[in-house]
Amino acid sequence: MSKKKQKRRPADQYQLPPKAERARQAAAKVAAFKPRPPLPQLRVIWGCVGLGALCVGMALAFWLPSRSLVEDLRSRGVTVAATVVAVDTKPKYVKVRFIQGPRRGTTVELSEIAGMLPDAHSGDSLLVTYDPKDPSRSLVRDWAMAPPANLPAYGTSALAAFFLSGAAAVTLRRRWILRTWPPESSASHPKHPQKPGTKSVRLTKP
Repeated sequence: MSKKKQKRRPADQYQLPPKAERARQAAAKVAAFKPRPPLPQLRVIWGCVGLGALCVGMALAFWLPSRSLVEDLRSRGVTVAATVVAVDTKPKYVKVRFIQGPRRGTTVELSEIAGMLPDAHSGDSLLVTYDPKDPSRSLVRDWAMAPPANLPAYGTSALAAFFLSGAAAVTLRRRWILRTWPPESSASHPKHPQKPGTKSVRLTKP
């Protein structure tokens, strides 16, 4: 006896498994009854990315120069006694004169760390660590050994993290909306534009 040939089911009569069909119907009901939330615009995402990159650059500008100065002074700095000869706030500076060492009598302005200077007054005595190759690169000894908290760098780093995480969150939300409520393929033919108020009909192959 010849084996019975199994009849193939036509492609147009294919049915989804029961679980997949129920999931499809549930998703269709949710999409039908729940209105689509506003879609985040791409310009919002790129704006957050741009602000995050700007904050990263500012954080590096605050952190790298002061870090380089501290490392140089720790490796080859010379510590001497100095006297504060002038202090001003507009512009902000602290000027000291070395009173010992090979650079005795040299007057320099102390370097800043992220725009900060030590609290000093004219006539105060300080221990200053300076770079022998460039005495203008100098810090009070305490700051050279243990720099103060770089608050501007921390603040801009926090802002950078905020904007970049916001860009990531908005991107994920946009993808979720597009996946849950896919845009309708109702693009009209360029030669036959769709009139406003008319419903679009989705064409499918037989």
